[in-house]
Amino acid sequence: MSNILVLKASASGPSSVSNLLIDAALRDIRAADPAARITVRDFGREPLPHLTEANLPGVRGVPSTDEHKAARELSDALIAELKAADTLLIGAPMYNFSVPTTLRSWFDFVLRAGETFRYSEAGPEGLVKGKRVIVIETRGGLYSEGPAAAIDFQEPYLRQLFAFMGVTDVTFIHAEKIGYGPDARDAAIASAESKLGALLRQPAPAGA
Repeated sequence: MSNILVLKASASGPSSVSNLLIDAALRDIRAADPAARITVRDFGREPLPHLTEANLPGVRGVPSTDEHKAARELSDALIAELKAADTLLIGAPMYNFSVPTTLRSWFDFVLRAGETFRYSEAGPEGLVKGKRVIVIETRGGLYSEGPAAAIDFQEPYLRQLFAFMGVTDVTFIHAEKIGYGPDARDAAIASAESKLGALLRQPAPAGA
């Protein structure tokens, strides 16, 4: 039985291409493995709070106020979901050349010293091991190659954050040029669905 954590970051609801691809993947997963445990966090519908002066000590300090304690409880819950999962499936649309701030908030709550990473004499060490991450990146233009690749602050950012936690098995699936018209959008979705389906049919690597 697989344990899958799904993160939806789009604010576009039912018109979102990343949500469409995530939902299609979940149908395939449930058909192939009815016993799979699937946890879904939809940040478009239920966004996480951003870190502020009022709640920051709950994640990066000693909780003392009710707001601090609520932030710590949320951080604990999100970290528990991360640690329990063997596969993460993430829908990450490109907003302003990077990721939605709602997805950034998830990292802000799960990147916690002593829980998902630690500092040593040799530098930071990731503590989250044996996970497989599949990221669906949806983009209005073409950023995986060509001149616009220089302003892709989405994929390198996500790769670095996962690596910081110790997760190195990260695969990116692109649905690009969806802003180029209906035909281009349909072609991007079909290509991404095919690649995603093939990837999900592969067994998770040992330890994931």
